[in-house]
Amino acid sequence: MNIEAVFGQLSGLESDRFLLKKIENQHLEEVFEIYNNDKVFEYCGIIPKHNKDTVNNMIGHFERDYNKRSKVKWGIFAQAEPDRLLGIIEAFDFNQKVNGVTIGYFLSELHWGKGIATEAVGILLDYLFKAGSINRIQAEVMPLNEASKKVLLKNGFVQEGTLRQAALWAGKGIIDLEIYSILKADYVK
Repeated sequence: MNIEAVFGQLSGLESDRFLLKKIENQHLEEVFEIYNNDKVFEYCGIIPKHNKDTVNNMIGHFERDYNKRSKVKWGIFAQAEPDRLLGIIEAFDFNQKVNGVTIGYFLSELHWGKGIATEAVGILLDYLFKAGSINRIQAEVMPLNEASKKVLLKNGFVQEGTLRQAALWAGKGIIDLEIYSILKADYVK
């Protein structure tokens, strides 16, 4: 794992349609739009935030986590509107012993069903496997989250199984989790 590369490139990850870059204070309205919507976090271990000041503080936490090298959150932006945040994608739980990482993503409800998450995950996979020299990328999905499963399957992930009553997620209690992963060897095929 090249941790220096993973934490050295917070901007400039892109495809023809989308750009992954740092979330700044100027994106407060869009970040609040995401975190203020209960539907966005229906299948997630994140409790929605209905206070704009709380969300503003969270943006500072994104930077803190990045500087501590514990988590990277990129904003998902359209190339055509590079200052309008569509969603957030993240890499966390870096496990250097097995050279793996967990990813997660969530979009503003206005942008659901447009292929944005699928393409953003593709951009991130390319970066993590190539520049980050990661071997294993995984995602944890609540069993009812069909949309997220489709995003992962379209990107070559395989379902490894279900961990029954294996996690305590904020606002959800003890839940089952389906584990999806992709290995570098799978990705280069």
